[in-house]
Amino acid sequence: MVAGVGLAAWFFNWAMKPAALIPNRAQVVAEGAHDFVKGMLKDGAGEEGVRKFLPFVFTLFLFIFMSNMLGMFPGFFGVHHIFTPTTQIVVTAALALLVFFTVIIVGFAKNGLKFFKIFAPSGVPLYILWFVIIIEVISFFSRPLSHAVRLWANVLAGHILLKVFAGFVPALAGLGFLGLVGSALPLAMTVALYGLEFLVAFLQAYVFAILTCIYLNDALHPGH
Repeated sequence: MVAGVGLAAWFFNWAMKPAALIPNRAQVVAEGAHDFVKGMLKDGAGEEGVRKFLPFVFTLFLFIFMSNMLGMFPGFFGVHHIFTPTTQIVVTAALALLVFFTVIIVGFAKNGLKFFKIFAPSGVPLYILWFVIIIEVISFFSRPLSHAVRLWANVLAGHILLKVFAGFVPALAGLGFLGLVGSALPLAMTVALYGLEFLVAFLQAYVFAILTCIYLNDALHPGH
């Protein structure tokens, strides 16, 4: 976790230090990441969301992305198995609860009691409003659970698959010539899964950030 924060902070400080009018490659990457999250937040929560929450969402995205990426390298920091902070439910739950309570605090601070309109969307007929309110209340308070478990389960499942297929390679190779030939299949699967997991590392950071944007929009514009 510390390495993820430190590397992200170092990279952006190094990349943006020249602040050149014609950027170098590192500056293009840094500015591209910033604009990517800014666009995501603008689409999800509008201009007000960008003004107020860009640092918050950008930090979450970078932390999850860097943590996921560092976990893709076995042997990192002397750890002899693949490990990433987001395979620990306590980490993803802490991040999800941080978003959840931020939404509640901002919602009441900006809207007062009108924040409760989040449970009664506009335009719903009165005869089914009670049912919609029940669904919305359950949905709202289950957000931290789904937010945390989605990130944790996807990253953990991918790493378990990697470990299983990678374990078949030396097990089969130790059985002799035929086993050595047969080990080519799990080896190929391991390589393919490794490539897929790099994509998943980015996608899970993106999904967590985009859901955060949607939830923040509810805090800024309840009932819409």
